[in-house]
Amino acid sequence: MPEGDTVYLAGKRLHTALSGHELLRGELRHPRLVEHDLAGLTVTGVVSVGKHLFTRFDDGRSLHSHFRMDGSWHLYRPGMRWRRVAHEARAVLETADRVAVGFALHDLELLPTDDEDTLVGHLGPDLLDPEWGPGHDAEALRRMTARADHPLGLVLLEQRVMAGLGNLYRNDICFLLGLTPWVPIRDVPDLPGVIDLSRRLLSSNKDRPEQTTTGSLAAGEAHWVFERPGRPCRRCGTRIRTADQGDDHRARVTYWCPRCQTGPSPRPVRRATGPRRGAPGRPPPGAARTR
Repeated sequence: MPEGDTVYLAGKRLHTALSGHELLRGELRHPRLVEHDLAGLTVTGVVSVGKHLFTRFDDGRSLHSHFRMDGSWHLYRPGMRWRRVAHEARAVLETADRVAVGFALHDLELLPTDDEDTLVGHLGPDLLDPEWGPGHDAEALRRMTARADHPLGLVLLEQRVMAGLGNLYRNDICFLLGLTPWVPIRDVPDLPGVIDLSRRLLSSNKDRPEQTTTGSLAAGEAHWVFERPGRPCRRCGTRIRTADQGDDHRARVTYWCPRCQTGPSPRPVRRATGPRRGAPGRPPPGAARTR
């Protein structure tokens, strides 16, 4: 599932392309929404809330979308060939000079803009909220502290605590904190520092497709432990370990350095090479995708 900065950038690009423009074509191909035609409406804005997107229209309604594991929005010029097959398209929003196509958007809803909170009101503070202030810090801390017995790695993924983090960031945040993802929240010495680090990492990557936690965008150097199983730790040379954390469908592949990170951890698990669950999707080279 994409990280919050990926969704933020998608919303930013959609806002730039569509906001203030009338839709010449507004098809919703989701089974629940096929009877709706948005043509003639003007897009008033596109905003992200955690991993959710809202495209707002001048009739007082919003189109809500969520990427899940395989969804995406692509931007094209009229007449350009789509880079995904047409039967995967769930929304087509076309203005005079741009076409936004939402592919594989399993979660797509049309609702009054005033009711957006019914879909995101349960979330914790959005780490990329441009209005972030002391109140957001206090609320995130309150929600985190309330999960004193829960492991750090799972709390970082819980959108009801802080909205926006995914598997990439939670693994490397734990590394930067020097704690394994299995350390209980009650044993984390600086929870405000966890919140601040989470915000800084997401914010540093929100305006570009590439994501780095090390400060380097060079190939193979962008992450501390994420997706580096069996490879030497960048700090101490110890081999990075991997195991699942979480139950059933919520389990995520977890990476840690047994020397640099202190705290409880399971026995290492051997894994075949290849794509891993919990990894953020990336567009193919040259794609007009928003991220």
